[in-house]
Parts: sequence; C-alpha cells; structure tokens
Amino acid sequence: MKLNCDMGESLGSWTMGNDAEIMPYIDMANIACGFHASDPDIMSNTVALAKQHDVSVGAHPGYADLQGFGRRSIPHTNAQITHLILYQVGALQGICRLHEVNVDYIKPHGALYNDMMKDIELFTAVIEAAKQLQLPLMVLATNNSDYLHIAQQANVTLIHEGFVDRRYTNDKQLAARSLKGAVIEDIDELNNQALSLISGNRFNSIDNVPIQIDVDTLCIHGDGSDALAFAQHLRNVIGEQAK
Repeated sequence: MKLNCDMGESLGSWTMGNDAEIMPYIDMANIACGFHASDPDIMSNTVALAKQHDVSVGAHPGYADLQGFGRRSIPHTNAQITHLILYQVGALQGICRLHEVNVDYIKPHGALYNDMMKDIELFTAVIEAAKQLQLPLMVLATNNSDYLHIAQQANVTLIHEGFVDRRYTNDKQLAARSLKGAVIEDIDELNNQALSLISGNRFNSIDNVPIQIDVDTLCIHGDGSDALAFAQHLRNVIGEQAK
C-alpha cells in the first residue's frame, strides 16, 4: 500500500502545507502544476524535495482557479480538458527534466477530480491526455466498471485511490467539504478508516451506511493542521500491515 499526498501548493511568498516535514513519510507526491496553486519555483523546490526522499512524482493539474484553489467547477469542452491537462503536465515534465526525474502518473486536483468521477465524458477527455502522455491516472476508487473499460480501451493504467481524511457518500464519492463531518480530524477515526481501506473491509459512509472499496494507494491532504501527525501515523500503520 502506497501513501500519497497533495504537495507543492504554495504560491510565491504564501505557504501552504508542510511539504518538507511530510515528504519523508510518503511514497507519492502529487505536485501542483501552476493553475490552482504553485509557480515554477515552488514546483522545482518540491520536485527536488521528492527526489531527495526517493518519492515518486505525480502531476496534480486542476482548473485555472487560483482564487478558488481549484475547488470550483469551470465548464470546458472535452478537447479543452485534454489540453488543460497536457499543458500542466508538460510544465511539470520540464521541471522534472532539470532534476533528472520523471513524472510517473497524473492525479487531477479538486473540482476537476470530482467532476471527472461524475461525468464519464469528462473522464474520457482526461483519459485522452493520459493516453497521449503514456502515464497512469490516479482516480477515486469506486469499483466503476465503465471507467475501467474506458481506461483499458485507451491502454491507460488506473491507480485506485482511497481517502483516509475524508468521508464518503453512500455511492462511494467524496462527501462535499461543506457537509458537517466530511473532513476527518480525529486520528482514531482516521486510523479505523485507513485499516478498513488497507484490508478491504467495510466502513461507514457519512450517513453510516457500510461501504467497501478496493484501493492501491491512500491519500492525505498536506494542508491540514494535523497532516504531519497523520502522515507519521499512517506510515506506521502501513508498515505494520505489511508485516
């Protein structure tokens, strides 16, 4: 089981998250590409930090929405979605070349990620970008056979992701942040959900309905006040489960 985290989301002199402290505890860094957060210097510094700790680099493209931190849906045509992702991943690939590392996968950010998981045409546009770049795509693990078929047709590998610090709806989507209890802040609750995701056991949705999800990687958000403690704890949990 791999642990991934959204990173490189600072901008200029404004700092977001605890990248330097969290990086040693994760396996995969989803690095912002400049549209919802970050800038060339932040991107370069984050890639260098990932290389230092032997962490896999992933592109984290989003809608062009700095003010809304990429959490607002912006209408696009399917072609525009494909171009949006190609543009941002290309920028990160240029930075990675400087540091002699590769972009290993794509994970869309925020509203783009959520929209992709609810709109099969938009998902197909994202898949087209991944196909052209010949990169795996990280998606919300929902056991959706239609999405799997589209990816297989395009020869794109899907990395199925589970969230340990977010509640799920009954249909295995992420509960909106505006809902009470949607963000898990208690480490015991986080621990229980992490163990269920790792083992493939059922856990409760935000409405207390049992759900089960098969995942390849666990995600934490690096901007939470307890993100470092969560990362350290999860690193130990994953290590214990691997024994």
